[in-house]
Amino acid sequence: MMRQWTIDAFADRPFMGNPAAVVEPFAVWPADDWMQALAAENNLSETAFLLRSADPARFDLRWFTPTTEVPLCGHATLASAHMLWAELGLEVDALVFDTLSGPLSVRRLDRGYELDFPIDPLTRIGTPPGLAEALGAEPLEVWASRYLIAVMADGATVRALRPDVGALLAFGEGAMEQGQVIVAALDPGEDQDVVDRFFGPGCGIDEDPATGSTRGGLAPLFADKLGRPIVRFLQAFPGRGARFETVLAGERVLIRGEAVTIMDGHLRL
Repeated sequence: MMRQWTIDAFADRPFMGNPAAVVEPFAVWPADDWMQALAAENNLSETAFLLRSADPARFDLRWFTPTTEVPLCGHATLASAHMLWAELGLEVDALVFDTLSGPLSVRRLDRGYELDFPIDPLTRIGTPPGLAEALGAEPLEVWASRYLIAVMADGATVRALRPDVGALLAFGEGAMEQGQVIVAALDPGEDQDVVDRFFGPGCGIDEDPATGSTRGGLAPLFADKLGRPIVRFLQAFPGRGARFETVLAGERVLIRGEAVTIMDGHLRL
């Protein structure tokens, strides 16, 4: 039997942030269709699978949504690191995960964790025809990055959106991934600078509660708007919510957040 944990990532208490399933590290990879079937069974935004290496601080890491393998996932990377440290008691100061997006490192902070991710390219584009109608609001700006980023007038607009998620599958020209759209706005407050949401029908997720991979584009975009390297984000998924702090570091973005273990169990497979 294998162990599996459900961990709320980018959360400081249960039932916030984004739940990820993380499976106990393997010695050899199982079949891809087995991993995809388990991810579909878990029916969470991502299930994370790890492969041990000769270095106790280094693992291969792959992520599967209920429908497909994805090239980058922030919250399930954070959840994987939390599992290794908090649940398996790994005694190392930092971890490196080898992924489809290259090596990603994570280190422990006094409170929470810090992920080291690549910055994504940013290109401002005209608003694609039909995007405002699909979102239900007119963007002030649209940027092509890993995903399309639609910048709205204010945080209230972002929070109130009820988009036609299926219609968003058509959008993604110029971005690295199709059918996945971020909406965001400056929203100065005591605990955040920016509010955002992520709609991802292109990877089988109508709306994601906490999306670390979006910070690769959002962090440089809003750091430039704010004129400083540190940005605090609230991802305003209805009924949950997730908090991120990002710091620009050259061509990388440091993503800070916490995680909480919700469940553990055994796979009878």
